[in-house]
Amino acid sequence: MPDGSWISLNALVAFLAKRSVPGVESVHGGVYRRTLAGPAVLELPASSPAALRLCGSAEASAAADEHLRSDPYLGPLVAERPGMRVPGTVDGAELAVRAVLGQQVTLAAARGLAARLVAMAGAPLAAPDGSLTHVWPAVERVAAVADRLPMPRARQRAIAGLARALAGGLALEPGVDLAATRAELLALPGIGPWTAEYVAMRALADPDAWLPTDVGVRQALKRLGAPPEAADRWRPFRSHAVIRLWASL
Repeated sequence: MPDGSWISLNALVAFLAKRSVPGVESVHGGVYRRTLAGPAVLELPASSPAALRLCGSAEASAAADEHLRSDPYLGPLVAERPGMRVPGTVDGAELAVRAVLGQQVTLAAARGLAARLVAMAGAPLAAPDGSLTHVWPAVERVAAVADRLPMPRARQRAIAGLARALAGGLALEPGVDLAATRAELLALPGIGPWTAEYVAMRALADPDAWLPTDVGVRQALKRLGAPPEAADRWRPFRSHAVIRLWASL
């Protein structure tokens, strides 16, 4: 296996570790574990070649690297970490709810809110598996408890409205109409461009999602000395650019 694949896996596990929700996810010794509906437990060891199948296609990653490697700003990042993937998700609905929980707060605060939601509404495992204790709550349960989450009322309403839309059939998965799904998301109260693009990047597998207002993206652009218009040259692989910018911090 090329060295870049190992780098990609390590980067993926590191990405998931920063966002892991206590009770549902854990990372220990380079192994990412999480619960799934069923219930079941998924393991993603950074040393396992099979794990590559969980994070986009090798062809898409290679095409993105080829496109970005000649860029004066991203080229050095590609050379340093070839083969990086855009992390997907096991559940688009869960990802969208977590994205709203993470609006305008730190990763640590978002994890704390998600853990609170899991404790309030998640189905407990019959027996804990290490630190894994619950399955992520169904969207109906999310809608039912949103007004009890410790956050501004407007964000509570946003989560409840999103959960109801998901329960009503809003599909967030690869293969859906990207433009139509973005429009559906943006029509929901409290869902803005950042959330819609983040969901498009990780749940809809859009290779060209772009988050120009994201704090990490802006910090990375400044650090690299890259003007905002540089992103125009990164089309149609701006999702890959976002992941590389985040990883550079």
